[in-house]
Amino acid sequence: MTQVLRIGLIGCGNISTSYLSRAVNFKNISFRAVADVNPEAAAARGAEFGVEVMTPEALLAHPEVDMVLNLTIPAAHYAVSKAALEAGKHVYSEKPYVLSLEEGRDLAALAAARGLRLGSAPDTVLGSSHQLARHLIDAGAVGRITSGTCAVMSHGMEAWHPNPDFFFLKGGGPILDLGPYYIANLVQLLGPVARVSALSATPSPTRTIGSEPRRGEVIPVETPTTIHALLEFHSGAVITLVASWDVWQHDLAPMALYGTEGTLHVPDPNFFDGPVRLTKGAEPADLPAWDHPLGPPNREIPRGMVADYRTAGLADMAQAITEGRPHRCNDEFALHVVEVMTAILQSGEEGRFIPLTTRCARPEALGIDAARALLA
Repeated sequence: MTQVLRIGLIGCGNISTSYLSRAVNFKNISFRAVADVNPEAAAARGAEFGVEVMTPEALLAHPEVDMVLNLTIPAAHYAVSKAALEAGKHVYSEKPYVLSLEEGRDLAALAAARGLRLGSAPDTVLGSSHQLARHLIDAGAVGRITSGTCAVMSHGMEAWHPNPDFFFLKGGGPILDLGPYYIANLVQLLGPVARVSALSATPSPTRTIGSEPRRGEVIPVETPTTIHALLEFHSGAVITLVASWDVWQHDLAPMALYGTEGTLHVPDPNFFDGPVRLTKGAEPADLPAWDHPLGPPNREIPRGMVADYRTAGLADMAQAITEGRPHRCNDEFALHVVEVMTAILQSGEEGRFIPLTTRCARPEALGIDAARALLA
């Protein structure tokens, strides 16, 4: 097995630019080709990054593609990942990994039979701030986590995204689109979830696109856009998660974890960085020196510079394959996150607690030295 895995990317939408531009930060991966059902989208991305353009079928059949990066829309994740496994390729998927337990279990069985690996975003959990929070929890800095709150709220994507339709269809919504960042981080910090309950609502049956070229077009909303959920973890912690695309402004923190000996404030898990705050009593506590390489800001967004090391999970998976060790953003972890999300939606529909049937180990922490070993 080559030490550098050759990646074929399928799905040349907005998110593909993040992977292609950030991949140069990491060793063990090299993009071999890009493909899309829309030939113009593939051609544009290939030209932008100097990568060969193929049809999806040709990419899957190509002998110099070791791993497929599946960046298609969520509804296509299962079919594309299955086709890649059947073609003998390892697969790393954008979130959400799949849209049902049945899909995830089918992929896992196929991968095991073929001796292949499966992985999935989000990999923001590997970022500096979230790994510092993991280090503090593991070191007992706030005692045992007993409860917490998470909030991810805005007024949705229709104002700026050129094609926001899929965000509001089945397979979209704030839980399946943004929930993976929050739930994956909770699971890597606290371990697996035992059961969930939720209330959900769809305040508006339509949305109006605010960006060109489709400004003014009205699109349907077919999934809940406001969800209030309770997550009970096997550890005993109880977390409240609020996810909404019906909020103009709020002052809630992205994530606050309450322990028996202190409170830990964790920044937005949609990003790799941000301030981590630890308090004991009412006073801020000193944090350890933390020179983690997946933390320095490297991308400018409207609110300022942020750290963006997307592709870290893909690079860790490639390195794990060559080293014969487990990868962190693995399919067992990803499928548990999927079940948490789908159980939340089910609870919102049925009005009852939903026990979880999957369970996963917390991914191995990505400490400073391990993170440095991923970088080019």
